[in-house]
Amino acid sequence: MTIIVGYLDTPEGRAALETGIAEAALRDLPLVVVNSPRRGAPVDDDMLAPEQVSAIVDRATDHGVRVEVRQPLHGDSLAETLESVAREVDASLVVIGLRHRSPVGKLILGSTAQRILLDASVPVLAVKADR
Repeated sequence: MTIIVGYLDTPEGRAALETGIAEAALRDLPLVVVNSPRRGAPVDDDMLAPEQVSAIVDRATDHGVRVEVRQPLHGDSLAETLESVAREVDASLVVIGLRHRSPVGKLILGSTAQRILLDASVPVLAVKADR
């Protein structure tokens, strides 16, 4: 069993990472951090630089968590990419970050988050960043 974190270097992504590390430490499970740039994008600001990957590994290791950072390319569906990794590593939990929404925005959950929540074959823990 493994815990997966869908990660972007945003406040929401950092909240998901911290929660994923805590859950992995609590359950004594390995962690797979998925940072998935869009396939075909000439430049993707969401792709982590090597020093960012090292910082994530160091952070997890400091908490006694075995961690792997993956950067698979995704096409139209990040949800499918996360589901594919979840099946491959026999995931027991997926952790994602959610943005705070306005009252009107709360009527419509972000399409990527919604797809992950609805399509995942394992439980999904959705966390928000501190304001």
